[in-house]
Amino acid sequence: MAAGSEDEKVRALRARACGGLHGEVVELGFGSGHNVGLYPSAVTRVVAVEPSDLGWELGARRRAGSPIPIVRGDLDGQWLSLPDASADAVLSTFTLCTIPDVHRALAEVRRVLRPGGALHFLEHGIAPEEGVQRWQRLLEPVQKRVFDGCHLTRPIDRLVEESGLVIEEIDRAYALTPKLMRPWVFGYLGRAVRPA
Repeated sequence: MAAGSEDEKVRALRARACGGLHGEVVELGFGSGHNVGLYPSAVTRVVAVEPSDLGWELGARRRAGSPIPIVRGDLDGQWLSLPDASADAVLSTFTLCTIPDVHRALAEVRRVLRPGGALHFLEHGIAPEEGVQRWQRLLEPVQKRVFDGCHLTRPIDRLVEESGLVIEEIDRAYALTPKLMRPWVFGYLGRAVRPA
């Protein structure tokens, strides 16, 4: 992989999202395990929420090489079977865009977090400029059909706050510089805590 490539930039953002994770972590949208290898050593176990059997199978080698135990949990982030206040942290990277009922999923995140526990997130969503927003609204119907329900216009920060979590840190920026990519790459990187 060439230095400075998009993949390296995204991996660096993923690493920042994983920073500070500890204890029992629930990862929404585990996929094929792109965050494996980025979990801090303070993480004791990862409960992977992943609906796709193919994604889970593709991550077998990554999981096998992880020093941190990773178990498959629920298939749907909207309905977690975990007990209340059972997780020290929740990790969500490029997942909230595809969950059909994102309000329900974030309510579940808040429910399973222990008081003081945090949601660590790296997501894409609605951009601040009206011109980019117009393109996002125009492209979103096709985006949803082609990319498994992926939304371009979700205001991630507002959705997280509406769930009752308190944002402690957040960066909002374009992940890539080409202007043609702007409808797809406005990102939200942050941490939000369940109040005690």
